[in-house]
Formats: sequence, structure tokens, C-alpha cells
Amino acid sequence: MTLEGSAAPDFSLESTSGGEVSLEETLDSGPTIVLVNRGHWCSFCAEQLATFSRVYEDLRFNEGVNVLPVVTSELPKLVEMRDRFDYDFQLLADPDGEVADQYSGTEQTSHGLTGIAGTYVVDTDGQVRYEQIADSVDDRTYGNWVRYFIRNDFEDPFGE
Repeated sequence: MTLEGSAAPDFSLESTSGGEVSLEETLDSGPTIVLVNRGHWCSFCAEQLATFSRVYEDLRFNEGVNVLPVVTSELPKLVEMRDRFDYDFQLLADPDGEVADQYSGTEQTSHGLTGIAGTYVVDTDGQVRYEQIADSVDDRTYGNWVRYFIRNDFEDPFGE
């Protein structure tokens, strides 16, 4: 099942910056990138998040874009992850995988229930304009590509 072209499921999750954050609230300022990540222990997730952290301030300042990484881990582990990798954005705790299930899905692994890695770009009307679900743990869309996708009016910046 694909979400591309349909309404993004709304959610509200606890944030590493304190309080709860909802998708609906972030869409008031501009498009939102929803990243489903497997867990605080996933090195491929950390690498992908680092690419979004590098372009985050540019996206936020110039396009009003929010980045919402949804991670299937408990909040204290996410605070450690955010601090260890010095991300410029908050991480959202989805330890039961309820939000991940609505997006890319979940799976049982040696780490317990984890989200299947997925990248979504949601426009200000709440429509999913881009979706990429990982075929393997190292299959990810990186921040710079998404930055150009948004700036190219939600079209592939390389015409592919």
C-alpha cells in the first residue's frame, strides 16, 4: 500500500525537546518531512538523519520545512541519540510502532518491534507528495535530494 498522493495520517508523539508534536501543527508553517526510523541503535538511521540535519536550517529558514523523525524507541534513548549525533531537530518517540504502522509498517527484529525505514514529504495540504520505503536497511533517501525535490515543486529534481 502506498501513501503517495493520499492524505498523510496525522499523529502526535512525544518529542525529545519536551511535549508532544503533531503533524497537523507542523504543516501550518510549511511542508513536513516524516522519516520513519528503526531505532536508536540503527547506524543506517543515524546516517540518514545526519544528512537531514545538515540541510535542516536551510530548509526551515527558506522553505518553512519541518523534519519529523519518528523513531521506534523509548524517549530516553532518543535523547541520548540526539545528543550523541548533535541533530538540529527533535526526534519523536514511537516505541509501540503505532505511527510507523500507519506509514511504512513495522517488523519484528532482534531489537524487538521496529519501524520499516521510510521517507515521506507531506505538502501543506497534508498530501503525501513523495514516499520511499526502504527495500533493505541501508536503502534511504537523503536530505539533500529531498531539499531539491521540495524546491523543484515536488518533482524529481533530476528528471528521473
